[in-house]
Amino acid sequence: MPSSVVVRVPGKINLQLSVGPLQGNGFHPVATVFQAVSIFDDVTVAITDDPGIHLSSTGKHNDHLPFDRTNLAYRAAEIMVRKFEIADGLAISLAKEIPLAGGMAGGSADAGATIVAIDSLFSLGLKRNEMEKIGAELGADVPFTISGGTAIGTGKGEQITPVLSRGSYSWVLAMSSSGLSTPAVYNECDRLREGLQVSPPHISDSLLHALSAGDAVALGKALSNDLQPAACSLKPALRLILDVGMDYGALGGLVSGSGPTVAFLAENEDHALDLVVALTSSGVVGNVVRASGPVPGARVVESV
Repeated sequence: MPSSVVVRVPGKINLQLSVGPLQGNGFHPVATVFQAVSIFDDVTVAITDDPGIHLSSTGKHNDHLPFDRTNLAYRAAEIMVRKFEIADGLAISLAKEIPLAGGMAGGSADAGATIVAIDSLFSLGLKRNEMEKIGAELGADVPFTISGGTAIGTGKGEQITPVLSRGSYSWVLAMSSSGLSTPAVYNECDRLREGLQVSPPHISDSLLHALSAGDAVALGKALSNDLQPAACSLKPALRLILDVGMDYGALGGLVSGSGPTVAFLAENEDHALDLVVALTSSGVVGNVVRASGPVPGARVVESV
């Protein structure tokens, strides 16, 4: 049995996020199309003689990162230890590239990776859908970080159905230095919709057709996010970033999830590089990176 396992897990963007009306249970039904993109966290889980769960982190995005039960990776380890009666102490190290509170499932990705790592470390033999079910106990985005690729999420987003997606897409991600609270964005969405008739969530046929055809131009036109007006209301600079990216020829652009990461679709890698240069030189955003998608979900990359 290995003493440590490293799992690489991708961030996600929402190609579409359709948000239904607020329910009596305090949640909104959603219909979303996720795509996993090549911004990764590496999560190392090691067996240690020190009892309990010990969490640490390295990498770019460590500001305000909690190392207790409020961290989803910590809670994922707790669930796995309890469910499978694992007695050993665990040391979890997060090497972060996915931004926190950025609409890219940074915390959820670490939870998904922790589940996959513990399954491998203790040879539990769980199927991927079994791990996704455990992930759903932690949050709506966790199951998708385990499955990866391109998929529809329904319910709260945790019910995953793979989507036929041809080809690879070039993305440019404009990342903010400060995050947005998902509950705050949903509350603002409710405020902006007050008095309006809100339709049940639905998936766009034009977006699914674009993905099945591998048509980047059509996909760019079909991108949509019901939370975008709320995110822009809370962080008005997002509107300027969206305008600049579209002015420089992006095929489409949207706030990813609850934001504030803005995702732009480029024609190809060369066009993506041009967009990075244009956005960076515009001065409206500090951190701009290229990514491709879809990529696989959480996978073991090292076992020692």
